[in-house]
Amino acid sequence: MGKLTDRASLVQAREALKKEIDSNKCRILICAGTGCVAGGSGEIYDKMCQLVEGHPGIEVKFEDHVDHGDGDIAVRKSGCHGFCEMGPLLKIEPQDILYTKVKLEDCEEIFHKTIVGGELIPRLLVQQDGMEVPKQEEINFYKKQNRNVLKNCGHIDAEHIEEYLAIGGYKALEKVLFDMEPQAVIDEVSAAGLRGRGGAGFPTGKKWAQVAGQKEPKRYVVCNGDEGDPGAFMDRSIMEGDPHKMIEGMAIAAYAVGSDEGYIYVRAEYPLAIERLRNAIAQAEEWGLLGDNILGTDFSFRLHINRGAGAFVCGEGSALTASIEGNRGMPRVKPPRTVEQGLFDKPTVLNNVETYANVPMILDNGADWFKSIGVEKNHGTKAFALTGSVKNTGLIEVPMGTTLREVIYDIGGGIKDGGQFKAVQIGGPSGGCLTAEHLDLPLDFDSLKKIGAMIGSGGMVVMDDKTCMVEVARFFMNFTQNESCGKCVPCREGTKRMLEILERIVAGKGTLEDLDVLEELSEMITDTALCGLGKCAAQPVMSTLQFFREEYEQHVVEKKCVSRNCEALRKFVIDPDKCKGCSKCARNCPAGAISGQIRKAYSIDFDTCIKCGACVADCAFDAIHIEW
Repeated sequence: MGKLTDRASLVQAREALKKEIDSNKCRILICAGTGCVAGGSGEIYDKMCQLVEGHPGIEVKFEDHVDHGDGDIAVRKSGCHGFCEMGPLLKIEPQDILYTKVKLEDCEEIFHKTIVGGELIPRLLVQQDGMEVPKQEEINFYKKQNRNVLKNCGHIDAEHIEEYLAIGGYKALEKVLFDMEPQAVIDEVSAAGLRGRGGAGFPTGKKWAQVAGQKEPKRYVVCNGDEGDPGAFMDRSIMEGDPHKMIEGMAIAAYAVGSDEGYIYVRAEYPLAIERLRNAIAQAEEWGLLGDNILGTDFSFRLHINRGAGAFVCGEGSALTASIEGNRGMPRVKPPRTVEQGLFDKPTVLNNVETYANVPMILDNGADWFKSIGVEKNHGTKAFALTGSVKNTGLIEVPMGTTLREVIYDIGGGIKDGGQFKAVQIGGPSGGCLTAEHLDLPLDFDSLKKIGAMIGSGGMVVMDDKTCMVEVARFFMNFTQNESCGKCVPCREGTKRMLEILERIVAGKGTLEDLDVLEELSEMITDTALCGLGKCAAQPVMSTLQFFREEYEQHVVEKKCVSRNCEALRKFVIDPDKCKGCSKCARNCPAGAISGQIRKAYSIDFDTCIKCGACVADCAFDAIHIEW
């Protein structure tokens, strides 16, 4: 199909493509998100293609099958289904059958038994309440979700624009170009109450209005795809699984603020996302949905991709734009703000991937539809990367205001391996820890802000009772300190001092005075750091000190780690009743920490012991054990 030159050609193409896809008797969708690709889904896709191509004209037999015509079986690569714990995933439509943990050797059986014969394969289905659950919509992991931004991920082929057009893609862009003035677009986004999904929750419509009101005629639209939080992969999954939704949102933003050029800033560690974005942009240009005079109108918009070098600080707006310009990614003093002088010192709209992906749905369905989801002043949904000590890890999307309890126990399936819930780190390394008392707290911008936490980009790490909260604080402080750009003294020096104190504490060398210094440093850095990274750097320490102070005190007073994580706090003890006095442990101790007399019980000097564990391995009488 050629380049679309007007509204009528777009409508005609959309209808033709929908008819073509509906003619498929069966669609086999193999997850091609990064996780499943790493698990071998690429080989599964190739094998299923071979099987279908090798059996032309087969008759598909399903008891509940509705014949959509005489089309072939379609094998497609989809984006992330979200249920990462169970990948690689294979879905069969229109029957809504979801097979999990699929292996290459399962392909023949899936093809002959299910695709041709219409029979289910129980071992590949989700086991739930003692029963096999074939349909995705009936699996608990999906039941309480409201997948709007992620709606197409897992249902369409992310590598072909035709699939996006067939389900109504670029309908919102069509609407704004032919039926709405730029200000009306901004008004609709403002009325919907869309807030930025990158962390701060700033009103999107307000940001667009500020850019649109600048005197400078040259404006830029920038997408922040620099998802740097450990364990977070929401934006990556959207870029990989439904890139055109984000691109359409950026084009709408450009129309609204009068921009003709945009940039997508993506981490270089996301090669699959970059590949699919490049492919999507090229296809959109080929079809006339990006470039000059889109759909025959006066509106032109071109997109560029800029790869980041993996610096966490480049998630901050001014550091990100500096990086795109070819400079070192470092925040700057504000004002001027990005909306006034952003990329190349021009007014710039800067939103993250998930924010832009919400825009087409708002323009398509209206502000009232969006406001009907979520809670007051926190409308719509939020995607989270659910990881850690939870049974069902993966990518989820829930209405704003959903509680932690619902996410962890209803969707996540509870704590794995019979453990007890202890805490959840939300908002990434700049976020805070929430405890059992917060399980019924609504997950929205305002509720979390009241208790000193934040949603951030959407990382959610669940921790069980085997987790040491002091070590958690040390881990995140180590990450933040390494990622500090070093421009301002509070962040550069303050985080280093905090990390040194935390390392002393987990090494068993901390004092109660260290806890007071940690609190003082936390307040100082939060109040005086230049950018958001520094201002939030102390959050993990502040929240763990607030809710788990007894663990800190145990580390510094009793020199104990009750969670048995801090190896420097373990003690190697010789049982005098079992020790034969052979001296082997003393002779092989690299630190000379073991002393005694032959044929009498030996002992270990705790201050000299380096906790290497060589003595345990050497003892033939099982006389040495570890105490915590």
